[in-house]
Amino acid sequence: MRPRTDAGNVEQPETVATPKWWGPQTDLAIANFPISGEVFPLTVIHEIARIKGVAARINLALGVLPLDAAATDAIVAAAREVTAGRWDDQFPIDVFQTGSGTSSNMNVNEVIARLATQRIESGERAEVSSGATTEPMRRSTPIHPNDHVNASQSSNDVIPTAVHLAVARAIRSGLVPAAEELRVALKAKADEWSDVVKAGRTHLMDAVPMTLGQEFGGYARAVQLGLERIRGALSRLYELPLGGTAVGTGLNAPVGFARLVIERLAEDAGAPFSEAVDHFEAQGGRDALVEVSAACRGLAISLNKLANDLRWMGSGPAAGLAEIALPALQPGSSIMPGKVNPVIPEVVCQVVAQVIGNDAAVAFAGASGSFELNVMIPVIARNVLSSVALLTSSCAVLAGRCISGLVADEARLRAMASSSPAVITALATSIGYDTAASLVKESAATHRSIVDLVVERRLLSRAEADAALDVDRMAQPHRATGVD
Repeated sequence: MRPRTDAGNVEQPETVATPKWWGPQTDLAIANFPISGEVFPLTVIHEIARIKGVAARINLALGVLPLDAAATDAIVAAAREVTAGRWDDQFPIDVFQTGSGTSSNMNVNEVIARLATQRIESGERAEVSSGATTEPMRRSTPIHPNDHVNASQSSNDVIPTAVHLAVARAIRSGLVPAAEELRVALKAKADEWSDVVKAGRTHLMDAVPMTLGQEFGGYARAVQLGLERIRGALSRLYELPLGGTAVGTGLNAPVGFARLVIERLAEDAGAPFSEAVDHFEAQGGRDALVEVSAACRGLAISLNKLANDLRWMGSGPAAGLAEIALPALQPGSSIMPGKVNPVIPEVVCQVVAQVIGNDAAVAFAGASGSFELNVMIPVIARNVLSSVALLTSSCAVLAGRCISGLVADEARLRAMASSSPAVITALATSIGYDTAASLVKESAATHRSIVDLVVERRLLSRAEADAALDVDRMAQPHRATGVD
């Protein structure tokens, strides 16, 4: 850094421009799409490069590429570097671009072609698994982005395939374990609080007693079902459009190309990817991604229910329900000393709002296919991946920084359950609905307990009333009577 000037400012050091490995088509896209400043998802870029590397090897085996093994190794090595994230700064195209993602496909083609050409011209050995290169690579003809790197492919089948790969990887390695962590945390609380009685609530009004464990067991089951829906949608995502090339006919791709490439991709991912049953369906619409987005929205909605219930149960401490205490993570007010807010549930609710918004955009974009191609693939990719990432982080944070630290006020929960007029429901079948309703009204007007009123009217003895209106029995009636 240079010394300060007389004005007191600090002059910035001279910076060296990053070498540019892309080509003219990328330059055109940069000029044409100055839209959001948000680049095309790098996880999809990595998967495009993964496809390019495998495709080069298969093209060589099928006799498609006019390249020797050394040149093919150079493409494979360059593709692997891109997949590993080494060249992330070489993919500057805005996510809001041509609807097929052609610009990003060509961006990858150009970068890999130039990296491979440079590798050959420098005589660098390619460290690839085939062992084909035993001598330094020498080649006079440059690697061409279209003729070589994009051989047997089209943006129209490569981009959706890469999106499927990226989304599947994000779900399998991120969202599934994070949501499972949340489910396990909720189930642990359900077990811990299996006998903690509380007042149930419907319409935000008192309802019959239940246990806090039953409530948290319901939350755990909701997360489990959300995961099952996502896994179901994932099975449709495993069908890949690769091999359809421009419109689904497979023109310019040799027989067996898609199957062989996809087999390698499936092996690499450890997932059951397969060639699309019908390439025209696979390229004309993006229904599998729409389904995944909807499943993510479903999980988000369950999380919103959970987060809001936590906010209600933790409200107070003096003027709210105060049934549970949420972990005190940070001061909740810049003006009210000692105030603690339910910050994690609030974060989750904001994430839910964004996921629902993402899904609305995906639904609209998914309906924008015309004939043989959907023309909103980039925005679908961006929003689905965003939802998966947000839900992954939210589930992990909710489990680790909120659920695991919840503390129940068992005495307060029992007292509210016992004092609720809703306990009269246990007598409705024996004394009648109307009589029970009149007791509830009298209890509310006189602030006397239901038990006292039942005994006073000689409907039951004190012992009978205490037994009939026992909140533990009402919360778990089948366990109390031995009925499974």
